[in-house]
Amino acid sequence: MIELKCVGHLAEYEITNVINLFEPYTNKDYKLEAIFDSPVATAILFEGDKEIFRAAFTVTVTEDELKNKKIMKQGLKKAVYKVLNLATGKEMPWGSLTGIRPTKLVHEQFKHNRSDEEIARYMQEEYFVTSGKCDMMIKVAKAEREILAKNKPEEVSLYIGIPFCPTRCVYCSFTAYSLKVKGNLVDAYLEALCKEITAVAQMKKDATIRSLYIGGGTPTSLNEQQLECLLKHVAASFDLSQIEEYTIEAGRPDTITKDKLRIMKEQGVSRISINPQSMRQKTLDVIGRAHSAEDIKRVFNEARELGHTEINMDMILGLPGETVEDVAYTLEELGKLGPENITVHTMAIKRASRLREELRESEGNVILTQGEVIQQMLNLCEEKMVQLGLEPYYMYRQKNMLGNFENVGYAKPGTECVYNIEIMEEKQSIML
Repeated sequence: MIELKCVGHLAEYEITNVINLFEPYTNKDYKLEAIFDSPVATAILFEGDKEIFRAAFTVTVTEDELKNKKIMKQGLKKAVYKVLNLATGKEMPWGSLTGIRPTKLVHEQFKHNRSDEEIARYMQEEYFVTSGKCDMMIKVAKAEREILAKNKPEEVSLYIGIPFCPTRCVYCSFTAYSLKVKGNLVDAYLEALCKEITAVAQMKKDATIRSLYIGGGTPTSLNEQQLECLLKHVAASFDLSQIEEYTIEAGRPDTITKDKLRIMKEQGVSRISINPQSMRQKTLDVIGRAHSAEDIKRVFNEARELGHTEINMDMILGLPGETVEDVAYTLEELGKLGPENITVHTMAIKRASRLREELRESEGNVILTQGEVIQQMLNLCEEKMVQLGLEPYYMYRQKNMLGNFENVGYAKPGTECVYNIEIMEEKQSIML
């Protein structure tokens, strides 16, 4: 355990996030003092009453810049990261970064016309980001920049949420209700949703819609009649004549039928997600999926037959009990199907998930994947994406991710998901 004492500042929250990165790798009790005495940020680590490591960084900014506290906090995070790195011998892949959108830092560097080498050096020196993650950030930021450059004034994107699923997956923390428990509320929800759609359409009647994303939950939890009614109402409410991308997160194969795939195609949906998470049946059973690996293949092929030419598939690294070999198998099976997008998620133990409760109740007996193995899985994914001709185009991070890694979307050039980039980089108004 690491006991924190803050002196001369109120950055306890930011520093605690850095401490949490190292907690799994400490087997001793430490005391940590984080001190700001302008212009120096200092971290001192004690074992008992003995000082064992110290790190200090000078914050070279004006007093006006210090008032917003951001630069001061960054100096403290650097110092704390350094002493914990020395104590544990552990180098974090993302260094001291704990935010959701690391590529924002790269976009800031682009504004100053910095070269790739200068950006990488800055990220390594200022945040201790490893060279591999620097390369990933720069690749993703460049792909995002091309999409964002096409944004137009008064252009918006839309998100429509369907908070229902057939069952709740063990790792899920989204607002999603099991149809077995809340299925009687679907019609009332859709009635209210359509009223809201009508109101938003009236408010934004002069706006151009660049992308529309229907997510969840699982939108295809709706039956055929409900889905068709919703999509027809969307088409009647908004001018979709200039839309660049229309996505439905079909998600779970056990909710997808040929008729639903046909309805989506007829209503102008241009991109769908079919999300296996794993192609190992034993894993699907553990995480609460009511479908087989063969169902995934069948649904994918039906989508192709009905003319769906842009399909995303999600997979999750670090699912309970999965090995590097299991991930290799999933990658091989997805490669045979040939989706245009593959999104690679690293397991995050979220506060509202059933998995977190099981971990708490079992006192850690649920088997989760260690950081070193996650890194092997990520390396395998990167290699496979190159073979499949898919390139990284967006990424984000979450708290409590195994190994402190990331989620990355890969796409064949020209099939990048516009909505994903817009929501991550916050460069466009999105109506939710």
